[in-house]
Amino acid sequence: MHHHEQISWLGIALNGLLFLCLIGLYIVGVFVSNKKYSNWPLHRIVLWCFGIFCIAISLIGPIANNAHTSFQAHMITHLLLGMLGPLLIVFSTPMTLLLRCLKVPHARIVSKFLKGSYVQFITHPITATILNMGGLWLLYTTPLYHAMHSSTLLYALIHLHVFLAGYVFTASMIYLDPSPHRFSFIYRSIVLVLAMASHSILSKWIYANPPEGIAQFDAQMGGVIMYYGGDFIDVVIVITLCAQYFKLNRPINIRKNLQQS
Repeated sequence: MHHHEQISWLGIALNGLLFLCLIGLYIVGVFVSNKKYSNWPLHRIVLWCFGIFCIAISLIGPIANNAHTSFQAHMITHLLLGMLGPLLIVFSTPMTLLLRCLKVPHARIVSKFLKGSYVQFITHPITATILNMGGLWLLYTTPLYHAMHSSTLLYALIHLHVFLAGYVFTASMIYLDPSPHRFSFIYRSIVLVLAMASHSILSKWIYANPPEGIAQFDAQMGGVIMYYGGDFIDVVIVITLCAQYFKLNRPINIRKNLQQS
């Protein structure tokens, strides 16, 4: 037992060190960027730190430990890892910072990759929605959720997918970083509404049909957390998307009004 506790604490320490390194790398990138360009906004540093913190507490610590036995705690980790954490990281625009830090030849390589067919495919709003919502439906409506807690590798892969799918989905809805493959506001809005509906329906499905091995009350409370917590984060995406639209079209509206007057 003592040996297993030592391994557990070692894993927590290593993971904690990894998250601290991610914060440190971002801050180093800010210093490098500030030497060549205008000062990097302070709020983006704060958003990155909070985003990494959300991911960290969803994977290590009390909430992560309780998630193995409590579906309510698991759903909190789902919101932190798959929705809030990715949203905060998208707001911190890490790709823009990376391009500002790199030398021109290396920045061109990254830009070429972003313009490639692979990125074009996974960042398509429909593809990103299928990867995000499809993965959740598969997790909670099949024996996969139960199997996840029996395999460390499967557990790690599913959590990695939840974060990456959440990040790609959010980045495909609101364009803050460089996005060579852009879609119209109307197109993204329609896909976003469908994704929000899918998330809400899944939370209600969980409420009525608990995953394998989950007590009914625990599943119901988890479904409630997923429903209201997911809606709160989705509202932030909706507000951001609408704000981008009005900001983009404001000069056009002003010119039209001047011409009419």
